[in-house]
Amino acid sequence: MLNKIVLSMATLRMISGSLEIIAALLMLRFNQVEKALIVNSSLALVGPLVLITTTTIGFVGVAEKFSWDKIGWVLLGISLILFGIFKK
Repeated sequence: MLNKIVLSMATLRMISGSLEIIAALLMLRFNQVEKALIVNSSLALVGPLVLITTTTIGFVGVAEKFSWDKIGWVLLGISLILFGIFKK
């Protein structure tokens, strides 16, 4: 039987992957650089949201197994990833 947390994380990633494929097909259909950039920019919003959500779900699933030190390191790592994504 599948773990519910793993199933949730995998489902979110499958939805995200499907959105990527749909976006690629839209780019091909529009066949215009300007519209392709708009589609691509919208994906830039989806990616970090999926990252944050799947990481949060996974983190909640293993939080009780970690010491506070390890939780701190994981939170620091997630913060650095998000800082790198959103830094202008």
